[in-house]
Amino acid sequence: MATQSTRRWPGYVAIWRWHFYAGLLCIPFVLWLALTGAAYLFRPQVEALIDRPYAHVAGAGPRASAAAQVDAALRAVPGAVLHRYQMPDTPEQAVQVIVGVHGRETRVYVHPQTLAVLKTVGEQDRLMRVVFRLHGELLAGDVGSYVVELAASWTIVMVLSGLFLWWPRSGALAGVVYPRLHAGGRRFWRDLHGVTGFWVSAMTLLLLVSGLPWAKSWGTYLKTARTMVEGSPVRQDWTIGAGAGGTRAMEGAHAEHGGMTMDHPRQSYGPLDRMVATVKPLDLAPPVLIAPPAGMGQPWTAKSDSADRPLRTDLELDATGRIVSRKGFAQRRLVDRIVGYGVALHEGALYGWLNQLVNLLTALGLMLLAISSVVLWWRRRPDGVLGAPHARPRPALAVGLVAVIVLLGVLLPLFGVSLVAVLLVERLVLTRLPAARRWLGLAG
Repeated sequence: MATQSTRRWPGYVAIWRWHFYAGLLCIPFVLWLALTGAAYLFRPQVEALIDRPYAHVAGAGPRASAAAQVDAALRAVPGAVLHRYQMPDTPEQAVQVIVGVHGRETRVYVHPQTLAVLKTVGEQDRLMRVVFRLHGELLAGDVGSYVVELAASWTIVMVLSGLFLWWPRSGALAGVVYPRLHAGGRRFWRDLHGVTGFWVSAMTLLLLVSGLPWAKSWGTYLKTARTMVEGSPVRQDWTIGAGAGGTRAMEGAHAEHGGMTMDHPRQSYGPLDRMVATVKPLDLAPPVLIAPPAGMGQPWTAKSDSADRPLRTDLELDATGRIVSRKGFAQRRLVDRIVGYGVALHEGALYGWLNQLVNLLTALGLMLLAISSVVLWWRRRPDGVLGAPHARPRPALAVGLVAVIVLLGVLLPLFGVSLVAVLLVERLVLTRLPAARRWLGLAG
């Protein structure tokens, strides 16, 4: 009966072994991503605090034109050209102008009346941009993005296998939906680990999956598949790899052909005031960014760059300030809308402070999961070995498990490649080394 059951579905020990090794790889990254992700959740509050000295600088009286404000920002960064003009949310705010020199962007804070430059800061040097890069790429560019994606893929495996191990095999609720806090010893830590994992698993999977479109490998995978299906180059409202979420804020409008990632040609920015006059009454969700044409014959563009992506709107305007096209979130392709909702959920912007709270509790739960797993491992680890559950010498065929693994390998290519590599190394190298085989608990 045991053999038949194992053939229908893998046994408890086999899944426990997968869970153990997935956790071994993921725990450091889970702690890191939970910590940096929790910090990034509060980007609106942190950036508002940082910008507080520039929130009430203007008084009564006439304001300088938008073109003059841009000229003041350009003088502060020699050789720069305009990339984006951010419309102030209130008349008292300093105007923020993003200018660039050969791909490096600088945000310049300009007094709207006197044109005095109040502050300059590199876009990639802003505090929350640094936190974002720590979270998504470990400050290591595309290589870091690959590492984070690999850890996220194995974390999905860890969560799914953890749910299998948690699945109640009796009618008791204690230790399943609430921990037995007075049990003490290993049972206390096991309950804390299992129950916490149950309560945060759904949100954890949502956060992991919604973060994949930013990752270098999976994001490229998705974009390539979309290009093949749609038959034309895909323009999307997010970037992948080291550029994710950064300077290419207007990619959906025209960044794909240079609008936001390359320096604009030098030109007169006089029409900017007409663009501001057209866009201001529309009450787009802030921040609202206006960019000059990417080249000859190209339109001006304006968009809401709201973190709550379903509120975003893209506009194209001619030199007179007339709106040539308008594209709201509802007009985007289904894939773009799904990813947009996912990104907004991931960043804690989809449903306000409640989204921030749920994400924060999930991050804290993940930290507790990681810590409790280390305690459990340390308590049960025999001397001189890793302490992994012992592999069966001849495991029975598990068709269900193979099907799930193949599906995950297709949906998560980086996981699939790494899994094949791990299995080959185990079979061809580690099982042939007696000391390694004993330490890892591998079958002979």
